[in-house]
Amino acid sequence: MKLEGIHHVTCITGDAPGNVDFYARLLGLRLVKKTVNQDDPTVYHLFYADENGSSGADITFFEYPHARRGRAGAGMVHRVVWRVASEPALDFWERRLGEAGVTTGRADKSLGFTDPEGLDLELAVVETTDEPLVASHPDISAELALQGFDSVRAYTADPGRSRPLLEQTLAFEPQATDCYKVRGERRGSFYCYDEPPAEPGVGGAGTVHHVAWASPPDDHEAWQQRVARAGARPTPIIDRFYFKSIYFREPSGVLFEIATIGPGFATDEPREHLGERLSLPPDFEHLRAQVEPLLTPLPNPRG
Repeated sequence: MKLEGIHHVTCITGDAPGNVDFYARLLGLRLVKKTVNQDDPTVYHLFYADENGSSGADITFFEYPHARRGRAGAGMVHRVVWRVASEPALDFWERRLGEAGVTTGRADKSLGFTDPEGLDLELAVVETTDEPLVASHPDISAELALQGFDSVRAYTADPGRSRPLLEQTLAFEPQATDCYKVRGERRGSFYCYDEPPAEPGVGGAGTVHHVAWASPPDDHEAWQQRVARAGARPTPIIDRFYFKSIYFREPSGVLFEIATIGPGFATDEPREHLGERLSLPPDFEHLRAQVEPLLTPLPNPRG
């Protein structure tokens, strides 16, 4: 069995309207699902991705209004890296972000910056045969747009502790120092480690909550069993309606999820209208009258 790279990356925000403005308007991603955190349905769970809400392009946020600013530390993912097609695409993003007041740092074939709450982001020119996962945006042509995830980078002082689980259980393939390739039949991405800062991490706005890896649905139960046999103590399979999930911590402390590819976000609303209304899975629909008044009003970024 092989995992199909990154499924999604879930983060925390204290400002849902500002989050929508940054990721949908400025970065050009599509808000494909506006729903609630199924473990705490009083707060939003917002999903941004390509035009179809594909696995591999999906950055998501729990909103805890006015949450304190967090800080990445050991045992946490600290950077999310998207693919772009070319150096001219980096030129475009350097201009676009600069005009919006976002400080950027250009390096060889990459552009680094942070979102308004301090989440570390990067765009990288990557040669790949993977399908580009692109959203439609009136100001961003397809050849310049973000094309899906390339990698995430995490902090750990002892990457060797994680090696048996990553290589033997999850079939991650070692690459450069402390970096792994995660590739299935259709897609791939990378998981890499960096030395942590001296200060301990603090969860909060602008931090990554977990990274999810993509599993074909037919393999999902076998992944749960394999992780359990390795002693990583996964949760039972949880039906999230749009996909099924298991959760566990890898030895560095990073929270992993293995999520199924599908059934997907068009399960409960037409593809052409994804993200326009509050979607509640059937088990949560009875809470709509209680939950909706608690959620921050959000604009439709395509309205």
